[in-house]
Amino acid sequence: PYSSMMVAFAAGEMPEYGRLNIGLAHTDFPMLKIKTQPDMNRSGYQTLNVEPYGGLIKETWFDRPLGIAGKVMAQTTDPFRPKAYLYDSERAMCIVPSLAPHLRKDAPGEKMNVQKELIPVYGLDGQTVKDKDILQYVADDLGLLKDDILDYDLYLYNMDGMEIASPRLDNVTSVSALVDTMCRETNGNNTNVIALFDNEEIGSRSKQGADSVLLSEIIKRIMEGLDIEAGAGRRLMRDAFMLSLDVAHATHPNYSEKSDPTNQIVMGRGVALKSSASQRYVSDSEASAVIMALSRNQEIKIQRQVNRSGMAGGQTLGPIASSYLPVRAVDMGIPILAMHSAVELGSAEDYAQLEKICGAVFEM
Repeated sequence: PYSSMMVAFAAGEMPEYGRLNIGLAHTDFPMLKIKTQPDMNRSGYQTLNVEPYGGLIKETWFDRPLGIAGKVMAQTTDPFRPKAYLYDSERAMCIVPSLAPHLRKDAPGEKMNVQKELIPVYGLDGQTVKDKDILQYVADDLGLLKDDILDYDLYLYNMDGMEIASPRLDNVTSVSALVDTMCRETNGNNTNVIALFDNEEIGSRSKQGADSVLLSEIIKRIMEGLDIEAGAGRRLMRDAFMLSLDVAHATHPNYSEKSDPTNQIVMGRGVALKSSASQRYVSDSEASAVIMALSRNQEIKIQRQVNRSGMAGGQTLGPIASSYLPVRAVDMGIPILAMHSAVELGSAEDYAQLEKICGAVFEM
């Protein structure tokens, strides 16, 4: 039931004498989601009925080759246990064509009609009509019968991608840094846990989201499985440290007034350590001091981010998880531009620094 999120852990040799480290990130990204019964024929074109997922910058999805990826649920002999298939078209399947400017007479600032304008085309009627609807393509790629597909969560994604300008820097960069850190050989007695949650972009309130009892229950079961006694477990939680990782808003060169005047975040100068008086970010002085000390000891580049007063900014998994895991915690992430665009802009150097700080916390 949780195939869109993952929790992984690695126990130390003597965990009752070590420290519990927790890393959080979200796996989802603002995209266009394919609706049920998606095929529509419009004016001689085969088109897909889609809806926005999360706060995407809608204008950035025009005129780009779009692939299809997500999860397909297929029938089995047990109705309560359908099989989940992960799907990726690995090729461009459709495109959302924009309207030529000399045909557009909208008033400045007119709101986009999403149901009309943000509809992708994937085929032509008439002489070049495709003999398959979109689910038949998916079924064929997975080696399934179309009738075996019970339901799906399929999204469009941008097929373009470069080293720095790339889709889904939010929040694959954080997921990758945590997974890479967990895959390295670690020493000592620490127990390291990463939780990669889904549905952050729409509020985290789902069984696979951070705003549930799932993570706290898993940590309890880990302690039970390691036969950690109650007293040692309380000490482990007392000394625990949690990283909440999500990308940060870099200062935009054309809109610098949107950032705090004395806390400018620049791509290429390191990881952003976020703090907020309103607790939209979980970092406090005690936990932030740990990160600053580690960064000094290991020469890791860290920048401090505070939102401009009167501008809330986004919220992260940190405050949500801290409500049921009251441990020392910080919010961090690499700074990017064009957040929630189909193509975001970040720095490879900042990602390298993110991996270093994750390693410093998990391996110390």
